[in-house]
Amino acid sequence: MSEWRFNQKIVPHLWFDKQAKEAAEFYVSVFDEDSEIEWSRTLRNTPSGDAELLSFRLRGYRFMAINGGPFFKFNPSITFMVNFNPSRDKNARTDLVRVWEKLSHGGLTVTPLAKTFFSQLYGCIRDKYGLTWSLILSNTNPGDEVRPFIIPVLSFEGEVAGRAEEAIDHYSSVFRNSRKGMALRYENGLLFSDFMLEGQWFAATDGSPQSLNRFNESVSFMIYCRTQAEIDYYWDKLSAVPEAEQCGWLKDRFGVSWQVVPELMDEMMVEATEEQLARLTWAVLRMKKLETESLKKIYDTE
Repeated sequence: MSEWRFNQKIVPHLWFDKQAKEAAEFYVSVFDEDSEIEWSRTLRNTPSGDAELLSFRLRGYRFMAINGGPFFKFNPSITFMVNFNPSRDKNARTDLVRVWEKLSHGGLTVTPLAKTFFSQLYGCIRDKYGLTWSLILSNTNPGDEVRPFIIPVLSFEGEVAGRAEEAIDHYSSVFRNSRKGMALRYENGLLFSDFMLEGQWFAATDGSPQSLNRFNESVSFMIYCRTQAEIDYYWDKLSAVPEAEQCGWLKDRFGVSWQVVPELMDEMMVEATEEQLARLTWAVLRMKKLETESLKKIYDTE
């Protein structure tokens, strides 16, 4: 097998009914620069039938997507914030408006583009596939730490409302190379805070206890692990719902879904023959926590 490089430890995974490739192509066309579909494979005979799995990048930020059937729907409990920074790009405002107009096609405006107390230009939109994006013209000063272009935002609503700071503390204790960033609070909780896990930025906010939005498998986070010991570590630290453990998936104490996978999984997926891919799919479907050596043996079986 060829040598693979992983510069993004945690990768958002998007669950679609049948539109994964169509959506990925749409997002690539929206963000354009340094954006592409990296690879796609069809997994045969899954519980959802034949499921297309693919990897794509938007401005260098990697996502995974799958056609998994009509079981989970996107909602604003997990959104993606897109930072347009005038200090790094003189055309940031123009680029923001261009991306907004493209995402608007078939979508629904949640918050119209406008000046706010925290930004010269901000808006929130739900695209035609149901995924929510917030576009912001970043306010930065010389010497400020620049945030990345895309940041996942977790909104703690319903029964987990008010637990955003608890979640940040928990994730920061689990993941290495982690630290807290800025924090804005209000009377009933956390208005907004960003934090770093494994060198990657995330953000969290507290929503309404009356909200019907819940974390679900429509957006999960894949953790790529070098060793079985690392898989075991994240599994033990994060899994809090035994009945949700399946095919490398788990749910944490807040209801957020994670996938803990070996780094070599992508390599095997891309380079596998149809027979190898069928064996690998069969094996993964029968596991809860993924066992690296077992997967390698099954993959290499003549």
